[in-house]
Amino acid sequence: MAELTFVSDEQEALDAYSRTVSAVAELLAPSVASVRRGSRGAGSAVVISGDGFLLTSAHVVERARSVRIALVDGRDLPARIVGADPLSDLAVLRAEAGDLIAATLGDADGLRVGQLVVAIGNPYGFSGSVTAGVVSALGRSLPTRPGRVVENVIQTDAALNPGNSGGALADGRGRVVGINTAVAGVGLGLAVPMNDGTRAIVAALMSDGRYRRATLGVAVGPRPLPPRVAAALGRDSGIEIVEVMPGGPAERAGLRPEDIVVALEGEPVTRIGDLQRLLSGQAIGRELAVAVVREGAEHTLRVTTDELTL
Repeated sequence: MAELTFVSDEQEALDAYSRTVSAVAELLAPSVASVRRGSRGAGSAVVISGDGFLLTSAHVVERARSVRIALVDGRDLPARIVGADPLSDLAVLRAEAGDLIAATLGDADGLRVGQLVVAIGNPYGFSGSVTAGVVSALGRSLPTRPGRVVENVIQTDAALNPGNSGGALADGRGRVVGINTAVAGVGLGLAVPMNDGTRAIVAALMSDGRYRRATLGVAVGPRPLPPRVAAALGRDSGIEIVEVMPGGPAERAGLRPEDIVVALEGEPVTRIGDLQRLLSGQAIGRELAVAVVREGAEHTLRVTTDELTL
């Protein structure tokens, strides 16, 4: 008589977890490439269109004119750098191929803390390496330049190592929700989120080779609002101007260090990302109403922006 084999709830859960990770890895592996500069590995990239476009981290291809990509099917292809945006740490490559397998791009705005994520990349040159974990935190900020940050960065405990940069962070359905960008410590990895803002940057890099931004000519940092002002505005934080660039738009308009920006064109500004979002390319050369708190009182100044140059 055959013996019955009992499977515990824990084993069933583990099997379901393993099946999900395996399915995501099988789905995405053909869409994740290794990026090589000369004879050394540089990082990873994700295929975003069948006709040869790939997305990677800007720091992976910094100061390079061209790279080579290697796919899991054995192909080794030259690729040129179409455009890079160091402020978002994103870059677009174009490989000489028309039959690549594109990944499906998801939306990081729907992620939840504790949700399963799978990282696929090429750490230490080991192609197609897969690690899994959970979303540890959302809404992190990643500094990329003085006074500039990538907002809403995804924090994960999926193991990331050198070479993972530019690779895919996917949800349990195999949709790319982030581009792995940094190893911040043991068990702490960061990924640039895939969302509407990221898509706009990627589209601009693909078509124009760059993403344009307006600037007020200031360096800023987060700052709590005085209690009376916070009560009046219904929010407790703004963005403090810590430096005004000589001859820039802010100086011309009379903005000063220690002014706290609370709105731009009537839109609330509570964090650096709000200001960056509102200073898109469409705002270049426009006169904007900047509401600031100065010495406890609110003032509105008119500032004509310049284009941000790196």
